[in-house]
Amino acid sequence: MKWSNPTVRAAGIVVLVVTALLGSAYVLGRSLIPDQPQRQGTGVNTNADGPYYADQPTDDASSAAPTTSSGPAQAGQDGSGRDAEGEKLFGAHSTTGTPRLALTFDDGPDPRYTPQVLATLREFDVKATFCVVGENAQAHPDLIRAIVADGHTLCNHSWHHDVTLGNRSADTIRADLLRTNEAIRAAVPDAPIVWYRQPGGAWTYPVVSMAQQLGMTALHWSVDPADWEAPGASKIAASVLTQAEPGSVVLLHDAGGDRQGTVDALHRILADLTGRFELEALPTDPT
Repeated sequence: MKWSNPTVRAAGIVVLVVTALLGSAYVLGRSLIPDQPQRQGTGVNTNADGPYYADQPTDDASSAAPTTSSGPAQAGQDGSGRDAEGEKLFGAHSTTGTPRLALTFDDGPDPRYTPQVLATLREFDVKATFCVVGENAQAHPDLIRAIVADGHTLCNHSWHHDVTLGNRSADTIRADLLRTNEAIRAAVPDAPIVWYRQPGGAWTYPVVSMAQQLGMTALHWSVDPADWEAPGASKIAASVLTQAEPGSVVLLHDAGGDRQGTVDALHRILADLTGRFELEALPTDPT
């Protein structure tokens, strides 16, 4: 093919012009798209339905305070301040310290699941501990009041479920915990808040120390059925019933994602556990 041919030369020029125009359009289009923000390691996803929390810490947090990802932490701590799985708890309680067993519910309150959990607990006359997220307490003060009215214990679970909170400055940690307590007390002014649970169990000395300065005791767990992964009611129930023993602190969730599996498992869990253990809400005077 010879470029000296007028027809061929004209076709080549057209191809070059079209290619240049397409390239310019692409560059212009990219310039009109704003830069996407980097994902922050907060363990939080949000969508139209509300906040969804991942209860395990991100990579940023796990390097400072590793948590169990392959199975539940076991009860008990040795002189090193670690539990039997080697987790750094920095003095956080992983058992009740008595033969009684404690059910704890994290990440709420949630208008879909918290009322169902409360109704089932009421049916079995069981008191539990609710570790509430500040932004959810602010959004649903009626549910905070319902939790307290039924005789359950409240626990601070940070403002926005930030699993890296323990790695932040003392002022940031203090502000976060105080903001959460203020949201809770806006709904129930006189309710005691004497427990704090770090999202993801990503404990550090600064967050445990600050909780203590604010009059709260750090609360971990000894039984984790990984219901935050939504494995289904049968697996959740079987995991809790197999692992439960005197003094266990059971980690469950009434918010932070699709928790219907947890709600559906709760009836079976309570029917069994109430026949084997005395269940309690954690005391409001842990000292």
